[in-house]
Amino acid sequence: MSEGSAIEVNGRRYAPPRAPVVVVCVDGCEPDYLDRAVEHGAMPWLGAARAAGTSLVGDCVMPSFTNPNNLSIVTGAPPSVHGISGNYFWDPQAGVEVMMNDPKYLRAETLLARLAAAGATVAVVTAKDKLRRLLGHGLKGICFSSEKADETTETEHGIADALRFVGRPLPSVYSADLSEFVFAAGVRLMETRRPDVMYLSTTDYVQHKHAPGTPAADAFYRMMDRYLARLDALGAIIVLTADHGMNAKTDAAGRPRVVYLQDFLDAWLGEGRARVILPITDPYVVHHGALGSFATIHLERPADVAPVVQRLRDTPGVMGVWDRAEGCARFELPPDRVGDVILVGDRHTTLGKSPDAHDLSLLTEPLRSHGGPTEETVPFIINRPLSAAYAASAGGLLRNFDMFDFVLNGAE
Repeated sequence: MSEGSAIEVNGRRYAPPRAPVVVVCVDGCEPDYLDRAVEHGAMPWLGAARAAGTSLVGDCVMPSFTNPNNLSIVTGAPPSVHGISGNYFWDPQAGVEVMMNDPKYLRAETLLARLAAAGATVAVVTAKDKLRRLLGHGLKGICFSSEKADETTETEHGIADALRFVGRPLPSVYSADLSEFVFAAGVRLMETRRPDVMYLSTTDYVQHKHAPGTPAADAFYRMMDRYLARLDALGAIIVLTADHGMNAKTDAAGRPRVVYLQDFLDAWLGEGRARVILPITDPYVVHHGALGSFATIHLERPADVAPVVQRLRDTPGVMGVWDRAEGCARFELPPDRVGDVILVGDRHTTLGKSPDAHDLSLLTEPLRSHGGPTEETVPFIINRPLSAAYAASAGGLLRNFDMFDFVLNGAE
């Protein structure tokens, strides 16, 4: 990619990378995790990088889940543009509830694909395979997951036998090792392939189990800090953000706090009149039981929308309720991908269907989850300062999907 050949993607212009750029999306990274880890001496590199570079906080997109936010970061746009409104949704055309991990649901080009098409070398490593096809859509480059690193081929993933290439055993999907594999792969790629742009996306297994400042959380961030320091030593411009934060979703005794919406609506409206969709739903439910703080409701009768909105607003634990038009305008969501009603739980409350729809028997720690506005705040860190001209022009609310703009157009 030649210098000066800026590209435009989804209405934003980006300069070509002047040095290798590594954008890291740390799944579930409430900024307090970083603050506590730095205070406890677990992240010496990050402490120095924040002091010498750019250290801010911003907001993620709603719902504060993995798929919509990773796709917002790589498209530079909200879900209303790229179309990914959750991990899971009701497809009215097919008449089924489905995972939203097929590229056919993506409505916008990614910056990663455009950079590669313009001649930049691009690599993507994700923890879970659910994101790989979305992030790698249209990408001519390397794109694989830790979860299935033993299945990679040159044709499909841009690299054969990634497991042997990284030199680590295949990690369990329910482990901190799944994220460490991402960082180890990133360092190995930088040492051997030196991509112009690399996107690394981890898993929030640790954050679902451990609060900021706890020994297990600090151990995870200490591991991360070591790999970031190695990438920095290799000359990379490192960008750190998150897809969402994380909060305890329990009462004072540590029991999960849940508003069971399907039971409530069935008892009030009658069975079959409402369909509750929980966009947090994915194949990896052991650490959250498909309980998050965002839900949408599809109603059989349009006349039920206003009374449902009003009644749910009076429900303890519910932070906000909107009809489709209001909710989509507020949260920049695609109207055809959400229900007639949109609602969010408060800081310590999740939204579910019914008790028998959520298996919480595998939880080994008190429930921690995300999805609502109380998990919107995310770190916004670059190991370089911003140019004076860019810093003067940048203003207003920062979003995690501004990251590529900041690093390509603003970092010194």
